[in-house]
Amino acid sequence: WMILVIRIGSQLPVPGVDSDFFKEWFAKNTGDAFNFFDAFTGGSFTQMSIFALNITPYITSSIIMQLLTIAIPALEEMQRDGEEGRKKITAITRYVTVGLALFESVAMAIGFGRQGLIPNMNFFKGLTVVACLTAGSAMLMWIGERITEKGVGNGISIVLTINIVSRVPSDLSLLYENFIKGKGLLAGVIIVAIIVVMVVFVLILNGAERRIPVQYSRKMVGRKLMGGQTTNIPLKVNTAGVIPVIFASSIMSFPGVIAQLAGKANGTGIGSEIIRGLSSNNWCNPNQLQYSWGLLLYIVLCVFFAYFYTSITFNPLEVADNIKKQGGFIPGIRPGKPTSDYLTKILNYIIFI
Repeated sequence: WMILVIRIGSQLPVPGVDSDFFKEWFAKNTGDAFNFFDAFTGGSFTQMSIFALNITPYITSSIIMQLLTIAIPALEEMQRDGEEGRKKITAITRYVTVGLALFESVAMAIGFGRQGLIPNMNFFKGLTVVACLTAGSAMLMWIGERITEKGVGNGISIVLTINIVSRVPSDLSLLYENFIKGKGLLAGVIIVAIIVVMVVFVLILNGAERRIPVQYSRKMVGRKLMGGQTTNIPLKVNTAGVIPVIFASSIMSFPGVIAQLAGKANGTGIGSEIIRGLSSNNWCNPNQLQYSWGLLLYIVLCVFFAYFYTSITFNPLEVADNIKKQGGFIPGIRPGKPTSDYLTKILNYIIFI
């Protein structure tokens, strides 16, 4: 039912907005940046529905809070306070989400409103648009959290997945028109094979983990001899998940968004050349190989953010200390700093993969 609400909300236009104008504007100014954003919103962005901002403010605020937890001791202490501390961080994350949604909706109302998105724009019309977009984003945050609470799965991931899956029919139609139509059965078989191999490979990589064995020494508790069991620390090969891709894509698409909003996307000069290189539409094109440097930059950014995000979410020193406190050790590795160094070394290998 929550998924049904999300899809209905994605079709409800914001009051006072000229949806046709926005579709025309999007068609003229389309590029990687807006395609990327529209995929995340399940088409809500192009239709300028009440869910146009979607769950992205919540994702951004969650990432901001994770970064701030490392930088601000008070938040780090809060995180260590167990369930009570997590509740406080969640509450702060919600406030940051609403603040970000408000900021983004004001920017959209002013930026697009002046170009004709909001006919006969005045203060009250602008206020209506801002209120609808902010409320829509806050409602999706609430839906995501309810899905998580009910134990169905990670609600935010499910909201994102539903939006992306909703685009599959139009994506398949595009694939057919561009790569299969008039080119025979072989082209279709190759496309299907690539999709299947990609999905299987992602599933294998996402579930892959390196298990580090941990031995716990036996100790007397009262009259009983406790411990002595062997367990393991499962280090995920894809520790950072999809975050590096989101970070890298967002950073590379940002200059294009600014250029298109400013009407400078199709200009000439060094700035326009850089923007063309950042767009994946121009990568690996035999006629424009000079723009393929953007692909190399994208790969470097993905690798960098994989290391960066893992360093924020996984602390080898903390894990090593916890193992030591519980009377455990990795066979062949001394407790304490040597254990931390060993975990860091293993992480550096698997993150690169």
